[in-house]
Amino acid sequence: MYASREDIGYDFGDDSKAGSKPVKPNPNIDGGWAWMIVLSSFLVHILIMGSQMALGILNMEWLEEFNQSRGLTAWVSSLSMGITLIVGPFIGLFITMCGCRKTAIIGGILNALGWILSAYASNVHYLFLTFGVTAGIGSGMVYLPAVVMVGQYFQKRRALAQGLSTTGTGFGAFLMTALLKYLCREFGWRNAMFIQGAICLNLCVCGALMRPLSLKEANEKYVVRSNSEGNQAKALSHSAETIKSNGALSEEPEKKEVATNEEVLDNVKHIEIGGKSRIGKNMYGLRVLKTASQLTVTVKKGFGIWYSSYFGAASLFTNRVFVAFIIWALFAYSSFVIPFIHLPEIVKQYNLSSQNNIFPLTSIIAIVHIFGKVILGVISDLPCISTWNVFLMANFTLVTCILTLPLMQTYISLAVVCALIGFSSGYFSLMPVVTEDLVGTKHLANAYGIIICANGISALLGPPFAGWIYDITHKYDYSFYICGLLYMVGILFLFMQPYIGKKQPQDKSTEEAQV
Repeated sequence: MYASREDIGYDFGDDSKAGSKPVKPNPNIDGGWAWMIVLSSFLVHILIMGSQMALGILNMEWLEEFNQSRGLTAWVSSLSMGITLIVGPFIGLFITMCGCRKTAIIGGILNALGWILSAYASNVHYLFLTFGVTAGIGSGMVYLPAVVMVGQYFQKRRALAQGLSTTGTGFGAFLMTALLKYLCREFGWRNAMFIQGAICLNLCVCGALMRPLSLKEANEKYVVRSNSEGNQAKALSHSAETIKSNGALSEEPEKKEVATNEEVLDNVKHIEIGGKSRIGKNMYGLRVLKTASQLTVTVKKGFGIWYSSYFGAASLFTNRVFVAFIIWALFAYSSFVIPFIHLPEIVKQYNLSSQNNIFPLTSIIAIVHIFGKVILGVISDLPCISTWNVFLMANFTLVTCILTLPLMQTYISLAVVCALIGFSSGYFSLMPVVTEDLVGTKHLANAYGIIICANGISALLGPPFAGWIYDITHKYDYSFYICGLLYMVGILFLFMQPYIGKKQPQDKSTEEAQV
């Protein structure tokens, strides 16, 4: 019924060449230091996503302090959440040039700086710049590398590893909510933000743990992946070949350019060293020149790969399934956020406040969401199960729950639907896995940057759109129905693309004629 891995053509490599060379598995792939990467990503999700889930505590303090409207004050947290995801494509450029480790460390410093500067805010607009923009960009610079590194270090247990690392969001929501409540009560919100900024410096430690794979280790992972998947049918072979050609774009000229620059500089260095009287001054100038030259080459190469991935002839957008994935992402996140916004009002409308106060429905979603990520990850890693099928089934379950939730009028029925929403939304941990399967590990940073950017746009525009629907209809039901239907369109578009994009088989004479 659903598209399998073979249907969507996951691997873009040359399996025949890779399979001919037996390679000893690297201990750091699916084991060893890979679990330290999971721990690092888990802590990043606690400090980044968990803190953002707890911003409601600070939002109340800001309302009391600055006496601004709820809508204007809410934009502070919305900007922080949205920018964290929207900057994804640009963070992909940093990762291409500097690598995940350096990008994450710089992001940790920037995030902590945003929290600390926000402690001195004199108005809400000041918070837009310091917390919304500065801390938001810093969060994005740590979040994307944390996801990408897990994908690089895992092959057989990718879904489980991503599931374990992303459970940090749920744990962080509980921990950071309790921590911010305590800090605001004991020290005030300004000192609380200052302390939280100091805590967020631990993101630099998480970034330092992101040890990059060597070229040899990366090649070994690729070979293991090719051997395990065999010669698959490639439904999107044209798109795949285009993406693959993108990866090799201008590599040889750039290597020659690097070698030429270094060779010239080394020759100049030797010549200058011969003049002993000017060795100190010339050596310093040579170091500066050599560093500037290497930096220029690195930036030029990184920008070239980044630009061609998005806008060149060998663009990621030539992959039909990936484009459908982006369209799906534009609708998905807002549908998940809407229950958190309108559930309290629905509970109040049906006079269920007393029961909800004992065990809030939003807490049911958050708790089950943690287990959903891990369980769906374990299921997806089973050899007989397709990650793509699990991903689609979870999406269909979630959209069904979104559409039926307004029809539930008792606490028990609402609790059951909320539990299903929490479990099925665990597919978030599969998003990096599906993205990597579509475009390959080499392009994961740029591709996943686009996906989370689409999610960020959805997170920014979804809640205001739902509020606008309520202002027109004066009913919460229509917000669920309209956003649920848009979400369903995105899922169906994603579901149909593997079949629409299938390349018709050609006979040998036709293929030879084309060659």
